[in-house]
Amino acid sequence: MRLIFKKLTFFSFCRSEIQFYRLARLLYEHIHIITYICNMNEIASLNSLKETLHNNEKVWLLLYKKGSEQSDCAFANFERVGKELNNNNLFSSDVNMVRDIHPEYGITSVPTLLQFEKGALKKMIKGCHQPEQFKAVIEENTYVSKSGDNNKPQKNVVVYTTPTCSWCTTVKRHLDANHIKYREINVAADMKAAEAMVKKSGQQGVPQTEINGQIVVGFDKNRINSLLGIN
Repeated sequence: MRLIFKKLTFFSFCRSEIQFYRLARLLYEHIHIITYICNMNEIASLNSLKETLHNNEKVWLLLYKKGSEQSDCAFANFERVGKELNNNNLFSSDVNMVRDIHPEYGITSVPTLLQFEKGALKKMIKGCHQPEQFKAVIEENTYVSKSGDNNKPQKNVVVYTTPTCSWCTTVKRHLDANHIKYREINVAADMKAAEAMVKKSGQQGVPQTEINGQIVVGFDKNRINSLLGIN
């Protein structure tokens, strides 16, 4: 009888252990879901986004893919800006979990920041950007990088871009690295700006950089440096 009791006790213990490890494994495999749900200002579906757009005049939504280096960078910087500004209209959505938003707006790569106004998509900004750049977009100001030469006159710089243009990102990073302030215009979302750009340069391709009225088509580093006085 004592032997039978011991076997039953051992069996019950093993069954409890198996259930415990199954539960632990389940939690481990779905921990990203738990984290996702607990994040503040997460958009969980297209319907949720539409409801949010209906209730807010302005909305900024960062589409990102958790685990991707660029996306993790963008999310960290965007989250930092959200905490700094205490803006309740900043949202994020992980495309690993939410699969019906990006096709609705033709988004083919992430991270991408979507700016909505009165329910309509106004601007798309791709890639990981510094907190100062995200903040400037949200506050609708021109991004100004920190510069060591405050006495140097700033030139009027406009960069015409599209969301899928990799050379546009190269131009912006070059300007950022040299502490040049600029205004970015997404011509894919602004047809009037696109028409004005073509009238100025006679070219439809991007990137185009306007520096005090002078147009540079493509990433012509030497000409950009010459016009901006970059050594």
